[in-house]
This record gives sequence, C-alpha cells and structure tokens, in this order.
Amino acid sequence: MPQVRRLAAQIATASVAVVFAGSIAAVVIQSAASIAAQRQGIRAEGCSAPLVVGAQVQVSACLDDLTTAGTVASGHTVPADWAGLHPAGAKNPTGVPGIQIDGYFPDNSTSNTDNGWNHDSQFVIRLPEQWNGGLVVSGAPGNRRQYANDFTISDWVLAQGYAFAATDKGNTGATFYRDGAAPGDAVAEWNSRVTQLTLAADATVAQRYGRPAAHTYMAGVSNGGYLVRWQLENMPWLYDGGVDWEGTLWSDAANPLTFLPPAMANYPSAATDPTARDAIVAAGFSPESEPLWEYHDKTYWDLTQRVYRQVFDPGYAATEAGTPFCASGSPQCDANYDYAARPAAVHDAVRRVALTGRIQRPLITIHGTLDTLLPIGRDSDVYADMIADQGRADLHRYYRIEGGNHVDGLYDTHPDLLRPLLPCFHSAFTALEIWVAAGQSPPPNATLTRPADTDLANTCALRS
Repeated sequence: MPQVRRLAAQIATASVAVVFAGSIAAVVIQSAASIAAQRQGIRAEGCSAPLVVGAQVQVSACLDDLTTAGTVASGHTVPADWAGLHPAGAKNPTGVPGIQIDGYFPDNSTSNTDNGWNHDSQFVIRLPEQWNGGLVVSGAPGNRRQYANDFTISDWVLAQGYAFAATDKGNTGATFYRDGAAPGDAVAEWNSRVTQLTLAADATVAQRYGRPAAHTYMAGVSNGGYLVRWQLENMPWLYDGGVDWEGTLWSDAANPLTFLPPAMANYPSAATDPTARDAIVAAGFSPESEPLWEYHDKTYWDLTQRVYRQVFDPGYAATEAGTPFCASGSPQCDANYDYAARPAAVHDAVRRVALTGRIQRPLITIHGTLDTLLPIGRDSDVYADMIADQGRADLHRYYRIEGGNHVDGLYDTHPDLLRPLLPCFHSAFTALEIWVAAGQSPPPNATLTRPADTDLANTCALRS
C-alpha cells in the first residue's frame, strides 16, 4: 500500500527536527567530519545527507562507489561481516556513486563493535545517485552484523538503482541470547528492529529524493529470510514483496531445536555406524550432504543449537540435574535436548516469534537441497505447506535448488557437489520485480536441477 507508506514517511519526516534537536545533531556533525577525514574515496564537497528518524547517532559520506568494490577501500563496510557467504568466483557490479549513512537507534545492548561504537541496533542506509524509485530492506543472517549482506544483496540491488537499508537486528555475536529480559526476547527484537528500520528508511528515501519509494521490498538470508517471512505475515503494509533465501523456520511443530540435537548426538559415530547415519538422515539431513557433516558438526550444529536453546530455554542446563555435563558447557548437553518434552513456557516463548504461513504480499523462497544447517525438508518445504494451508499459495513461489547449501562459500571446497544460491537470488529478485510491477507471474514452483557446464557462481534460471 504505497499510500500507507507515504503517510508513514510524512509523519516520520516531520519528527526528524524534534528527534535530532540540540546536542545530538552537533555530535553527529562532528563525528561525520572526523570520520570522513580518515577515509578514502569520499567526495566531501556538496555532500548533504538526510537525517534518519529515530536514530541516536548517524554519520554520512558521499562515496564514489557504494558497492563493496569501493567500500572495502574507503572503510564503509566490514568484510568480516560477510566472509564466507559467497563463492570466490561471483562477479558483482561496481561503480554506484551515492550517499552512505551509518548509525544506530537507541538500545541498551553493546555486542556490536562495528564503527567503534560498541552499540547495538546499528544500521546502514545507501542512497544511489541514480535512483530507480525503490527500496530494499534487509536484516543480517545468523548472528552477524549490518554489513553482512553487502556483497550478496546490497551490491546487486544498488546497481539496479535501489536504495538499500540493513540492520544488525538489535543484537549480534555468539552471546546475542543475553539480550532481553524474558525467553524469546532476543529474537523478538529482530522483528521490531526491522520494522523500525523500514519506517526510518522510507522517510530517509522520501527526504533524499523528494518522494516516497514506489516499491519497498525485503530480502534476507537464513535468519534474514525468517525476517522476510515474518514481516510479510505481520507488517505487510510496509512492503510490496520479498525474497526469502533459506529462511529459518520457527514454529512450535518445526524449528532448529527439533532436528539439530539428533545430528549432534549421532556424529561423528555416523561415519562408521549405519544406525547413527540413518538417525541423522531421519532428522532431515540429505544423505547426499554427508561430505558436509564433519564441517557442520565442528562449525554450526552445536553453536546454533546452543544459542537458540539459550534464547528460548535458558533454564535447561540448570534444571537437568541428571545431566551434569550441562553445567560444564559440554556439547553433549544439547545433543540430548528434547524440545517436545520441555515445559510449556519454552513452547510459549517460541510461539511468540512463530511463523504461520499467512503471508500477505508476494514472496519468493529459494532453498538448497543440500542445506546442512537448515535441512530443506524440515524448513522451507514445511513453510511452503504452511502457506498453502493458509490459502496463500497464489502469493508464493518456491524454488528448491539442487545442490544448494546453507553458505555459498563452501562451493569453493566442494565444486562437484554444491551449487551457489547467489545467482538464484538475483533471478528470484528479478522475478519478484516483474511480478509486483508488471503483474507477470514467476515460473511455477520447481526443483531446479544442477546444470552441467555452466558458470554456477553467476548463472541460475528459475526453470528446470
């Protein structure tokens, strides 16, 4: 609903002078000048950036190139935030001049050290000189920070002319679960921070270009994909559609706390014990993904299970009197976790942030069949069924990418097994644009076979 967003932008813009009155504005200006003096690739003359409504601090710079080709050199991104999320051979567009605004909203948690701020709820907004009238909003994947989507999403949409905004979701790092007073608070904040940024970015765009965005889309990977799903279910008036790239499914019936413990409990014995191997497959992991199990066991399974369990069930270790290794932090503690048997309060905490499938705007989902963190049969397959059960299948397109894994960086070590999803995201976003703007439906739902003799890092067609 463009009219609703236009009204929100007008209200938000009218509040800017109040929010930034007095000393805060002075601090922002001084910070912008001092930081700009230390950076390269900045065009200081004539650089005037709009104020971001609600932000406690912001700094801005006019850059010759807003893409990572320019921001790495100028210091306006953090490559560690997006490390490992794309294949080495991926080719991204470059040469998009415009304004970058970095800042943060009021928050009392301090896990995000980017920009030397030690302050959470950080955001980045990029405004290209050649604007196409649109805005793309994104939340960070995993427990990463606001620059995590710079290579995978920002570069590409900026080159299409979109303004881009991203948030760190309000908490970051391996102890993000400490944020909040009640079980589930840390994840619930993710959703409110995305809504906050969307409203602020809409107002910022209206200030910069003299009119609201004609189309606002949301896009995200993993936890960022969950945010896309949640926003299109609960805040649809802010968006025209979204692309969900292997979003995390949270529901009481299906969530990572149900399938990660069996994988942890049965590896590494699965390498020699067929029964243990079968148990991992029964938990939802493709048998073809077995070459990836060792890496995921060392890198992802325990960490992901543990931090999510601490978000929703922080009392688990303390209450398991018969499991003494819980107190010592042993991974075996979470390998024995049984979500179904946990108290009602734990399930209530998950339900607070649960998805229903009742999307209210067009959504395109892509997910790899060899995802070894969020197995497709326990995640996007289930969510597609939830959407259909809500009678919303006409608003959804779902592409299962044969050989796709959770992180594209692993394609470089398994080129004969895997396929990057990055080019599939590009194709999905283009299909969404045409669907929304021209009313042309995307190709039907499909499992996209892994083609041979193709530049898989840069090519993906949404047809089998």
